[in-house]
Amino acid sequence: MGYDHLLFVLALVLFIQNRKSLFYTITAFTIAHSLTLILASLDLIFVSSIVVESLIALSIVFVAAEIVYDSRGKFYLAKKYPWLIASFFGLIHGLGFASVLKEIGLAPNDIVPSLLFFNLGVEIGQLLFITILLVLFFLIERFLRLSLNRYRIFLAYIIGSVAFFWFLERILEV
Repeated sequence: MGYDHLLFVLALVLFIQNRKSLFYTITAFTIAHSLTLILASLDLIFVSSIVVESLIALSIVFVAAEIVYDSRGKFYLAKKYPWLIASFFGLIHGLGFASVLKEIGLAPNDIVPSLLFFNLGVEIGQLLFITILLVLFFLIERFLRLSLNRYRIFLAYIIGSVAFFWFLERILEV
């Protein structure tokens, strides 16, 4: 539970090499998934969990493919406006978080605090994960003398393959 979210964030960190752009993109992703998390948790919107989980897997495949395209010098919407793509996919990821929260169960009288603390926990975990990734990438580049471009393509293929497997696994649950 949550591995797909972390894989998506890893893909974003690999894709966006400018730290300022990464900050804005992660912020847009956070705002978007917080919005749909709240709306779905309050039963204001509903989408089948099979559809949502399948789309989450495809969102990871998309970003992994963008990493490969970027390495080949091909630029698409995601490269120019990564925050826009992250916002769109964030809306989908928020629906996934809402499904998890519903499985855990919300006390009717404590919906607002439960949403607040769940979302806060997700954000703290996400920021910690990003920090660990950035430090790890720095150490790899510094001490192993590997450039980010050398291993980001390899990782993109692994990320894309895992996510595509998840997509097939989820879509075949129907």
